[in-house]
Amino acid sequence: MLFPRLLLCLLAWALCSSGKPTERKERVVREAPLSTREHDDAQSFDYDHDAFLGAEEAKTFDQLTPEESKERLGKIVGKIDEDGDGFVTVEELKAWIKFAQKRWIYEDVERQWKGHDLNEDGLVSWEEYKNATYGYIL
Repeated sequence: MLFPRLLLCLLAWALCSSGKPTERKERVVREAPLSTREHDDAQSFDYDHDAFLGAEEAKTFDQLTPEESKERLGKIVGKIDEDGDGFVTVEELKAWIKFAQKRWIYEDVERQWKGHDLNEDGLVSWEEYKNATYGYIL
């Protein structure tokens, strides 16, 4: 009678002690950063401007007067407010930021393509790629 109880206790102890995984897994999925600038709300809004407007548009906004900046932001808010209720929801803001990111990516791809397509025929040959990437060393 003692042996089955002891065996049951030993089995329960073994199950409890090995039930927890030993390796730590990241619970948060990390996405690409919205901006290369440091994010610090107390110091600077450059990060937010890059994420919200896109890098090129943010540079333009840096040169505007406060009045011009407010006017342009008002126009942008009209574009962000997809349902036209006069308010920007979190989902509308997320969609706009993703749109700004994609726009920046496509513009950067276009710039990179032009840098590689040296004869401007719309195609990048292996020679053009090697020359643009490695120079004339190869």
